[in-house]
Amino acid sequence: MPRCGIVILAAGASTRMGSPKQSLQFEGESLLRRAVAMAMSCKCRPIMVVLGCGADELKGQLNGLPISIVTNERWPAGMGTSIRAGITAIGKVDAAMIFLCDQPLVSAAALDELVEAHFQSGKQITAAFYAGTAGTPAVFASSLFDELLSLEDHQGGKAIIQRYPEQVFTFPLPEAQTDIDTAADFARLVRGNPKNEIRSNE
Repeated sequence: MPRCGIVILAAGASTRMGSPKQSLQFEGESLLRRAVAMAMSCKCRPIMVVLGCGADELKGQLNGLPISIVTNERWPAGMGTSIRAGITAIGKVDAAMIFLCDQPLVSAAALDELVEAHFQSGKQITAAFYAGTAGTPAVFASSLFDELLSLEDHQGGKAIIQRYPEQVFTFPLPEAQTDIDTAADFARLVRGNPKNEIRSNE
């Protein structure tokens, strides 16, 4: 059975939010803890959590969990540095999923379906499709790890998706459209009215 690891990106400073969104509480747990719980409930192993801003405090939310934590000291330079940190640490796997900690409506079952679709598709990339675009969560074959490690500091996985459109299998995942960037986004989530506008997740 092919093996897919997962890299959870949670290193940013949440500048648009004004406070660390990783610690926002939704349905009784923080967004970070929720993302890790989804990863633990799916079949992806190993689980790599990339922290940066406020790493020492955030680590306390993950005490005792069967995961690996990578601290990205270069997080201010951009998402590409966190992807590099996670992929460097993930070890020998056949593929890796990039997952953001601020997509709280994505379930463990959906993550498993995304991975299954990836290995059945024969493509090098399987990306969630929502709001007319392909983005995260996304699975990348190990043959593309060098590409991920070569990302510019400011780039995300979407740069690779756009670079190799012929190698992309898209998987409908409308719940991935809800990500949390601002206080208004979070308020809509809590009210049960996630935003509907097109996002550009990487």
